[in-house]
Amino acid sequence: MKRLLFALALAAAPLCAAPLDLTTATIAELQSAMAKGTLTSEKLTQAYLARIAAYDKQGPTLNTVIVANEKALATAKSLDAERKAGKVRGPLHGIPIVLKDNYDTFDLQTTAGSQLLEGWVPAKDGYMVKKLREAGAVILAKVNLSEFAAGGSVGVPPEIGGPPNGFSSAGGQTKNPHDLLRGPAGSSGGTGSAIAAGFAQFGLGSDTGGSIRGPCSVNGIAGLKPTNGLLSRAGIVPLALTFDTGGPMARTVYDVAVSLGVMTGVDPADPLTQTSAGKFHTDYTQFLKVGSLKGARIGIARDFMGKDAGTDAVVEAAIAKLKALGATIVDPISYPTYVLQARTSIFLTILNSDFKAQITDYFAAVTKPGYPKTFTEIVAKSNDAAFHYRSPEKAKGLAYTDKVALDLKDPLYLAARNEGLAMVRAGVQSLFTKHKLDAIVYPTGPRPAALIARPATPTLTPTAMGDSPSSIANMTGWPDLIVPAGVTPEGLPVTISFFGPAYSEPKLFGYAYDFEQATNARVLPKTTPKLPSDAVAN
Repeated sequence: MKRLLFALALAAAPLCAAPLDLTTATIAELQSAMAKGTLTSEKLTQAYLARIAAYDKQGPTLNTVIVANEKALATAKSLDAERKAGKVRGPLHGIPIVLKDNYDTFDLQTTAGSQLLEGWVPAKDGYMVKKLREAGAVILAKVNLSEFAAGGSVGVPPEIGGPPNGFSSAGGQTKNPHDLLRGPAGSSGGTGSAIAAGFAQFGLGSDTGGSIRGPCSVNGIAGLKPTNGLLSRAGIVPLALTFDTGGPMARTVYDVAVSLGVMTGVDPADPLTQTSAGKFHTDYTQFLKVGSLKGARIGIARDFMGKDAGTDAVVEAAIAKLKALGATIVDPISYPTYVLQARTSIFLTILNSDFKAQITDYFAAVTKPGYPKTFTEIVAKSNDAAFHYRSPEKAKGLAYTDKVALDLKDPLYLAARNEGLAMVRAGVQSLFTKHKLDAIVYPTGPRPAALIARPATPTLTPTAMGDSPSSIANMTGWPDLIVPAGVTPEGLPVTISFFGPAYSEPKLFGYAYDFEQATNARVLPKTTPKLPSDAVAN
């Protein structure tokens, strides 16, 4: 009888919730635990810092962090005090994040990955950073990137070469956590590697021709290159403002959606954001619905497939899954030849010219003595042997860019920017109209992560985006949402992209979430396994 009563008592007792796993938990799950009081921002921050301590500068030595925020724990404690007092700022209250080190921060140096900017601390936060702080995000660190977001490396001739995959003169070499011999891609490689390895809940990248999407793809995470104008570019070190945009990178589509909504808004400092008035949302999680793919017309862009058998196999399985989820598959669709050609000619003409002019504008505002003020001075200092520049490849690339970049009043530049981009947008729009498409799906990267070591025979540098159509989204200004799709036989991540018309983020989030929930394809890198401290709440 006593045994029976004991058994009944156990059955009636409330069960303790299983601990949350830091490497898989969404922001919603973390907020639920903090609301119940079983988790604090301080404990969450400590858990992420433990992963950084274990894997960034020791162990696999991923080397993602350029500068750590020594005030992160103090910030987390103050946010816990706010919560205890009844003030919760929103869905990001107490959530730890990392920033690509080309975002201006008033309290941490901003290097853009360049030795030339070491020690520079801007007077104020960039717009997106300011919005995140106001929302209660905890900045853990600023992370590595391709130097100047790959400015001075894009389209450089093979005989000149470029820096190693994932290298900058300020941050050194970042590794891919899935294979330490491979790079994290560019230019937001530090963010991609850090988020895949579980160093923060989400991070910020920036994208000019694929700089969010490439790192998302090779590191196996989700991310968004938003519609140009949806997010402010103010306070991001420019590469090419014609194409530049910031964007979130995270392990789950949910976290990408919730972080995006916090950062939208019209910014007087960036006139392009005026185009988003009446079109942006402050909560994109409302569009995350299972079943969203049913009835959607999805075109399959095969122009860039056939480069890697392992990648293609994952993509074919993803296409089959889209069809099984109820999407109407239009396969294949092909970009007009002139659109594909424009990815190199028009894109590089604009990018190099923008970079030379706009990085000069940024350096001109660097008021501290000792920094270059013009692109000419940047080239001279980086190529001066007495300065001991830590990236000779970048120095040569900057000198090359100085020679080929056009003045922003040059008729060829104006024709490329005005008529050329209009032609590309019209060509891509024609695909959507002809096939009545809701989105185009393609492999974000047609090959898995590239080796850090240079090939014996030089080819186009990875940042030239020669094998990916990702720059088409920048040339149109349209959104592109990335989601993990699986891994190759070697265990290297593959993602697919959902590409749609301007301000179609709500639809794209629905499609990506539906696919993600049906596949759960993301994997934790083998070099950064779970730690005991990853069990953050119960």
